[in-house]
Parts: sequence; C-alpha cells; structure tokens
Amino acid sequence: MKRASFHKQHPYDRLTPDVIIDAVESLGFSSDGRILALNSYENRVYQVGLEDAQPVVAKFYRPGRWSNEAILEEHAFALELAEAEVPVVPPIVRDGRTLFEISNFRFAVFERRGGRWPELGTQEERAWIGRFIGRIHMIGRRIPFRHRGRIDIEHFGEESRAYLLDKGWLPPHLEDAYASVTADLLDRVRAAFAQARASQLRLHGDCHRGNVLWTDAGPHFVDLDDCVMGPAIQDLWMLLSGSRTEMGEQLAQILEGYSQFSTFDVNELLLIESLRTLRMIHYAAWLARRWEDPAFPRAFPWFEEPRYWEEHILQLREQLAAIDEGPIELP
Repeated sequence: MKRASFHKQHPYDRLTPDVIIDAVESLGFSSDGRILALNSYENRVYQVGLEDAQPVVAKFYRPGRWSNEAILEEHAFALELAEAEVPVVPPIVRDGRTLFEISNFRFAVFERRGGRWPELGTQEERAWIGRFIGRIHMIGRRIPFRHRGRIDIEHFGEESRAYLLDKGWLPPHLEDAYASVTADLLDRVRAAFAQARASQLRLHGDCHRGNVLWTDAGPHFVDLDDCVMGPAIQDLWMLLSGSRTEMGEQLAQILEGYSQFSTFDVNELLLIESLRTLRMIHYAAWLARRWEDPAFPRAFPWFEEPRYWEEHILQLREQLAAIDEGPIELP
C-alpha cells in the first residue's frame, strides 16, 4: 500500500499561536492570549479569548480546498439564513467583508455559541429539527450555488474510487474485491439517481448529529463549511438510525416539522442508501487525500491497517443488499 509521507512540513505548521492572535486582533479585537483548539480536521478552528468580552472562534481554511468565491458563497448563505432568523452562526462582518487573510491563511471569525449534541429521541425533538431544516431548505431553494460543489456520483463515487485504486491505498489482496463491489454499487447508485430525478438546492451537506448543537432554544448550526448543492434528503438521512422500520418512523416525524416550511418529494427516499454508499466511498478517499496532514495519522491510525479495508469492503457489500431491498417506507 502506498502512503504519502507526512514527515514533510505541512502548511498548517506555520499556523502558530502568534499568527492566530494576530489574525483576531487584525479585526479590532483585543485578545487575552488564551487559545483553545476546537475539533476540526478539514480546517483549523480555535476559540480565542478576548479582554472584557466573550471569546470568538477563528476558522482558518485549509489551503487549496475552496476558492475565495466558494468560501464567500458559504458566508453569504449563512448571512442570508441569519437575516431570516434561522439559527445559524454567520461570520462576523468587518467593513463589509467576511473573509480575511494573514500569513497566506484565509480566515473568518465567528461568535462563540455552545450547545449539546441532540438526542432526537422524541417525536417533539424530531419535528423540531425538521422545522429547522425545512426553514433552511426553504431559503436554500431561492437561488443556486455557483461556485460550491454538489452531491454527485462523479465526485463522491467515481473519483474517490479511482483515487484509492490508482494510488495503491488498498492492500493488494483486496484490490479486486474493492474494485468489483464499488463498480456494482455505482451502477445501482446511477440507477437510483436516474429514477429519483431529485431537484437540487443549497443545503448544509453534512447534517449529522455531531454537526447540530442544541440548547433550550432549540437546534442551531455553527458551521456551513460543507454546504453544497444536492437533494433535500441529504440533510435528513444522516439523522436516522436503527432498523428500516425505525428509520421510517423517525423520518415521518422529521417530515412532520419539515413540511411546515418546505416540500419533500417522496421519490427521494430512493436515494437514502445510495447517498450512504457515496458517503462511505468518499470518506475513505478523503482520509487518503489528507494523509500528509499530520493530524490525520494521529487521529485515524487504523486507516492503514488491512482490517479497516476488510471491514470497509464488507460494509460496502451490505450496501448492495440495502439498495436492492428498496427504499424505506413511511408509516
């Protein structure tokens, strides 16, 4: 298995505490010098203490990932949602700007807002988060993104599969099995997308429980870093868990709230297992593409072990059965 060397210097090695503090103070804040690294792998995100004020959160974008235009679309979407009183945390605006640069790092600063991960264990909570996402999608349908990505088979499936095979990330004895099962899966995914013919809208893109924070006032998002164009079901299926029957019941309760603000095409139920498949294939390729970042080998040491790939292929085979079983049913 070929592996990128992560011993060479990475761009984030230059992101020192002095650079972080200078970035925040360049926007007129007075830092007290306290810095707390927050959980983020794709970017680097820090809580920075301020003198006589609540801390702020500084987000330093991964070099080379997004264009300036794509980042500004993320910011504009967050500001559009906030203006409509949808609970998201938009970037702080200074002199009409939201994106700044220091020492060749692009960054934005946000208010700090806490919360807890939602349980979503009751019908009331599921309807509540449904209303929340429905409001986001109501606004997301207004105009399309022009510079950000989209949930599609080519990028998430075909390119990810090719990267892993071409770069030799699979143990040699598993390459044929991986190539075969992913080829079969992508055939089924294409058929599901063609049958569903789902419309595309601006959405969060990575809407799982770990990306939603909950307070007594309800749910909110603190980051739209993965916002993309895609089908509405993309922001709903990752909130489901359990058996097919349980997922159907949970989704029906989410849609009870969602439908108060946005319409849902039931044909998109065809896409749940296909989207799960694309996410699984893309996730493995994401880890491989980021392996030169020292944070990744430290956080995901199991990724280099043959056992990971054996289990990954087994899970992909289970996805064949899940897609063939057909869409979940709403009660």
